[in-house]
Amino acid sequence: MEKIDLELLEKIAGLHAVPEGSYNIRKNGQRLASSSDEDIEIVPKTDGEGIDIFVRAGVKNKSAHIPVLLTKAGVHDAVANDFHIGEGADVTIIAGCGIHCPEAGASEHDGIHRFHLGKNSRVRYIERHYAGGAKGSERVFNPVTDCVLDEGAVLEMETTQLGGVTATRRTMTAVVGDGAKLYVREKLLTAGDEKAVSEFTVRLNGKDSTCDIVSRSVARDNSVQEFVSDVIGANECFGHVECDAILLDGARVVSTPRIDAAHPDASLVHEAAVGKIAGEQLVKLMSLGLDEKQAEDAVIKGFLN
Repeated sequence: MEKIDLELLEKIAGLHAVPEGSYNIRKNGQRLASSSDEDIEIVPKTDGEGIDIFVRAGVKNKSAHIPVLLTKAGVHDAVANDFHIGEGADVTIIAGCGIHCPEAGASEHDGIHRFHLGKNSRVRYIERHYAGGAKGSERVFNPVTDCVLDEGAVLEMETTQLGGVTATRRTMTAVVGDGAKLYVREKLLTAGDEKAVSEFTVRLNGKDSTCDIVSRSVARDNSVQEFVSDVIGANECFGHVECDAILLDGARVVSTPRIDAAHPDASLVHEAAVGKIAGEQLVKLMSLGLDEKQAEDAVIKGFLN
């Protein structure tokens, strides 16, 4: 692997080398390396680009890495990955994509991830996006996540994008069954003229089903962010959506939370707050020896952690 590959892997997956166990590393539209074990099998698709990930029923404390790397301009990589999580399994999936575009031009990754969580299974899904490169280059991500949670299943989804991405549209849909739980934590930072759109649609079909979606974002310079959520409570259930954003410079944030109580015992809550950094926070930090920019960065770091 090249030096830039290792640098991107460290940023998006915390890896310093090719991992052990089950993994699939994709680079510039091609499979770079892949491995399976008896608990998590990764199988290339035969009808298009992408993989099937099969997690054996009852597997505990296992993980799989499936990062994507783009290191040149002019690449438009599109994949569809399917995750088949066996009953009672408990696993961590570390995904994400890193782009380094060394020259003017566009690099784009469009990934479709479809999850089917079996009864009483649990998945922690971590997706990090990072991009950098030459001035004038375009770095684009359009991730799509479709989820079906069977009875008692739990999906914890963590998505992080902290700068460098020219444009992104993140789309998630989920159908949540009896007693199943969906947790989403989004962290987002945009700057320059970047644009980011996040769309969540969750249908709480099951009795005692739950979803909790929390987005924290910072918009700087002239960047634009849009947050759209739609939670439908079709049974006795609980749904919570929270969107908190810090707005700086000439940036813009649009938040559109929607809830649809389609059952008399559905309990649904949405919250949205957009504002600037409180002046007293900056003054307090500056009294400790930080300049205004350092104080601002400290507040942002704490907010996104």
